[in-house]
Amino acid sequence: MRLRALGKALPLVSELSLGTWGLSGDAYGPVAEPEQDKVIDRALALGITLFETADVYGGGAMETKLGQRLPKTVLVATKLGTDRLASPPQKRFTEAYLREAFEKSRERLARDVVDVVLLHNPVAKTVEAGEATGVMKDLKQQGRIGAWGVSAGSLQVARAALAAGAEVLSLTYHVFSSKDLAALHDELTAKGVGVLAHSVLSHGLLAGFWSLHKEFAPSDHRNERWTPDELRRRVQQLGVVRPLVGGKVGSMRAAAMLFALACPDVCSVVLGPRSTLQLDQLVREGNDEPPYLTPDQLSGLSARLEQAGANF
Repeated sequence: MRLRALGKALPLVSELSLGTWGLSGDAYGPVAEPEQDKVIDRALALGITLFETADVYGGGAMETKLGQRLPKTVLVATKLGTDRLASPPQKRFTEAYLREAFEKSRERLARDVVDVVLLHNPVAKTVEAGEATGVMKDLKQQGRIGAWGVSAGSLQVARAALAAGAEVLSLTYHVFSSKDLAALHDELTAKGVGVLAHSVLSHGLLAGFWSLHKEFAPSDHRNERWTPDELRRRVQQLGVVRPLVGGKVGSMRAAAMLFALACPDVCSVVLGPRSTLQLDQLVREGNDEPPYLTPDQLSGLSARLEQAGANF
């Protein structure tokens, strides 16, 4: 497993990391606990050294599981700021809430120092207000976290986070969504900020297996992510990606992962398998060496995306 620097404040990490939202059962439906254990153990055996989670995944169960199964030699990134006990669930980024949430996460993760703590999808005004980022800076100064940052849902939020001094950003980054990260390149480079790329398969779309009339189970978050018309349009746009498949790029899934790995600003690609079979497939297809995609492949893809109006 190749290693990359996750910004300036942390040790090198594996360029493929294990995300646990899907594994928790919250996103796509239940995953049996023995399979959750096997996936985590298999990730360790494959050389993955960064594990990504949040305090609300599985109601905290994923943090507890990582705390039980991970050695202290690997890194954990968690996210705070979602209150699932409220009715309805809401975002909460007050100092009191974040400090309490951090202590609970630290206990579940069984770590005196939590490697990476991210604010979980705040709006730009929350970041700019300074209360939440002030808590993160204070925890960092106390030596209780290794680095702090923001899981940013928009370019505006990402820029506010960088202005506040974030050391790590977690961003959606995939074939159809790459312009935000490109717009941040100069500032990321100048400040030495680490980037975690999530949703690199666009929640399964970029695996290339869906029909125009794909349907999801009632518990699947993708029911609310796309309208039927939007989903059909996305499936049709996969045609711009298919020319990448060939040679060492053995599948659409591989093309999507290698696209993310080819970005110089990406420090680690967050994978979201729900089984050891899926994990092995992802690592086999993504554990490659540079050049992940050639300049001609990347420029051709860029031209096709622009022509199709598919890069947002």
